[in-house]
Amino acid sequence: MAQKSDSSTRKSGPRRALRRLALWPLRMAGYAVIAAVLWVASYTVIDPPGGYFMASEWVRLGGIQRQWRDMEAISPDLARAVMAAEDAGFCDHWGLDTAAIRKALEAKGKRLRGASTISQQVAKNVFLWHGRSWLRKGLEAGFTVVIETLWTKRRILEVYLNTAEMGTGIFGAEAAARHYYERSAAELTLAQSARLAAILPDPRNRDPRRGTDFMLRRSQAIVTGAETLEAEGRDRCIE
Repeated sequence: MAQKSDSSTRKSGPRRALRRLALWPLRMAGYAVIAAVLWVASYTVIDPPGGYFMASEWVRLGGIQRQWRDMEAISPDLARAVMAAEDAGFCDHWGLDTAAIRKALEAKGKRLRGASTISQQVAKNVFLWHGRSWLRKGLEAGFTVVIETLWTKRRILEVYLNTAEMGTGIFGAEAAARHYYERSAAELTLAQSARLAAILPDPRNRDPRRGTDFMLRRSQAIVTGAETLEAEGRDRCIE
């Protein structure tokens, strides 16, 4: 009987080791999710220092322009202009615009503007890297859900307005306002705000001070959109 018991013990040992080995990826995935949630949660009270892309630009250029400003120190016109330009349904969705994603998939590789919400762009700018891959898009979706769960809409837009690229080496509303208009983000007019929003999502090749036909048409459309958001109360989530 003792020999049989010893034999069973020897056999069960490798089985337990295999079970532990099989569970290891699940444990690591669980730890990663917990770490990500805590990371996102910390930025409800701490202003994000930047992100991978911002850091890489700092290294590449030898420095960047950026000054964090709370929402109270940013023109409401700029907040609405950015919403009108990038994500008019910002106050109504839960982070992922499923209709836009479906259209992007149906585009069969063609670039479709509007597939990424402001919340998704915050996830990319603050927690991930820039680039196109299914891995990054999957992580982006995961971070977006956590961001929408833990942050207010006002906080999401505040972080976006402080981390979005608005020119080569220029990040955030304050740095952009001072670089292009020599004034603070709080002093921007609706017309100036619309022009800044019009350079998105291609800030390296667009300048809000240029009076090109595209900039004029685009900025006027953004002005109309921003006024509509305010008139219809669709900016309520950032008040």
